[in-house]
Amino acid sequence: MPLAVTNSSPLIHLSLIGRIDLLRRFSSVCIPPAVWREVVEQGGSRPGATGIREARESGWLRVVEPSDRALMRLLEQELHAGEAESIALAIEIQPDVLLLDEAEGRRVAGIYDLPVTGIIGLLIQAKREGQVSSLAEEMNRLRERGNFWIHDALYRRVLDVEKED
Repeated sequence: MPLAVTNSSPLIHLSLIGRIDLLRRFSSVCIPPAVWREVVEQGGSRPGATGIREARESGWLRVVEPSDRALMRLLEQELHAGEAESIALAIEIQPDVLLLDEAEGRRVAGIYDLPVTGIIGLLIQAKREGQVSSLAEEMNRLRERGNFWIHDALYRRVLDVEKED
């Protein structure tokens, strides 16, 4: 099973729509301390924080500190702490995928040739594996419950490519 590193956005939004379990497709999901602080410590009363805490307690979600401080400082000049630490950690441990949704984080990850996908990519994979019956329903839930912005053109293209009406 593959290994993943994620920043805050996929954790938060999957939790908000009750789909944190989709991350169980990975043998392990690693997050840096800045992501843990943002999602659980600062977002402790936010829906989903409990599920993320439980994922860590059960062992499939791990908090791992990146060791390259100079790289983190460099990355933090352009990115938020969670994104910077996630990219630094991914460079160190070379996961099968880095989960990022923000365009700037994805651009920087591309500079380091890191394999990146986001929450929409996870939902597409889950649909192909039979874990999700309707991408339209999941993306609507993301928009409504998760306050996740999906451009209309992307929404239509995903449904088109995946042959959903």
